[in-house]
Amino acid sequence: MQSQLAFAVNVVVFNREIVMSFGPSLPVAPPLAADGSQIALGAAGAVFGFILLIVLIAFFAYGSLWLRAWLSRARVPLFTIVGMRLRKVSPNVIIEARINLTKAGQDGDAEKLESHYLAGGNVVKIARALIAADKANLELPWERACAIDLAGRDILDAVRTSVNPRVIDCPGTQSAQRTIDGIAKDGIQLNVRARVTVRACLERLVGGATEETIVARVGEGIVSAIGSAESYKDVLEKPEAISRLVLEKGLDAGTAFDILSIDVADVSVGSNIGAKLQADQAEADKQIAQAKAEERRAMAAAREKEMDALTQENRAKVVLAEAEIPKAMAQAFREGNLGIMDYYFLKNVQADTGMRNSIGGIEDQGGGQGESSA
Repeated sequence: MQSQLAFAVNVVVFNREIVMSFGPSLPVAPPLAADGSQIALGAAGAVFGFILLIVLIAFFAYGSLWLRAWLSRARVPLFTIVGMRLRKVSPNVIIEARINLTKAGQDGDAEKLESHYLAGGNVVKIARALIAADKANLELPWERACAIDLAGRDILDAVRTSVNPRVIDCPGTQSAQRTIDGIAKDGIQLNVRARVTVRACLERLVGGATEETIVARVGEGIVSAIGSAESYKDVLEKPEAISRLVLEKGLDAGTAFDILSIDVADVSVGSNIGAKLQADQAEADKQIAQAKAEERRAMAAAREKEMDALTQENRAKVVLAEAEIPKAMAQAFREGNLGIMDYYFLKNVQADTGMRNSIGGIEDQGGGQGESSA
């Protein structure tokens, strides 16, 4: 900019020197009267010179852009280009986008392009996307393209995906899990890898779910399809049944894509999850039974201890009752209810009983206590 301004000033000075060099040979106008008209003429000349200087500066600064647009039949006034610079808009970006749209037969309104640029959009990418959509006979209005670009989506990539469908690996390449694992009704696990072919839907691109949602829904559908199979052999025999069942669920609803096909890339047999679950359940049942048996054993042992304590208590009561017999006999002697012969007769009976018990191997407890008491 400074170099162009210096060049313009040098041109003016050079022209002035040429005029001064031919001054003596040129006719000189008579001096004007020093009145208000001379002052007004000088002021007008100064204003004209200032305007001319501005025009020269603008031409040298933006003349190439204006000439490029004019030659491309995408005419933009020079002062409009200067106004773009004053509004902090890149004229190069606007002119390039307008030329591309005009050459492709599109409406490249400079004001629309400038408004989208000020809103933070990518004007060049919008222009390329509109041109690509028009060549592919896709309906993409300017407002929708601006909304997609301002929403943070790559509008050019979306148009390319609409023309050339994209293949998505399921599960994704960035996922820690390499396969989708499902279990059939017979308990056999199957490991599946699938590929989903999608096409971008420009009508649902704003507000529609992304590829991650597609991958998650397809994985859910595959797990559900495997789980509904009676045997893992049915899935191995007809893997296309998984694709058919998943496609029938309409997994692309609410997303920014249309699912064209779901292809099963690989199916492998995993572990026998059913057998493992049954073994784990049997082990758990065994532990529960052992715990219940231990509980019953502890209860029986406690009951046995209670019965032993009750037996000892009853024996103590018997001993206490036998201890009252000598007292009763002494009371009977004092009252005359028991004679000496009766006493000896009782002792003979006790002796006979003790002899019989000794012969039979039975301990004589009552006789010894009665004798000691007597």
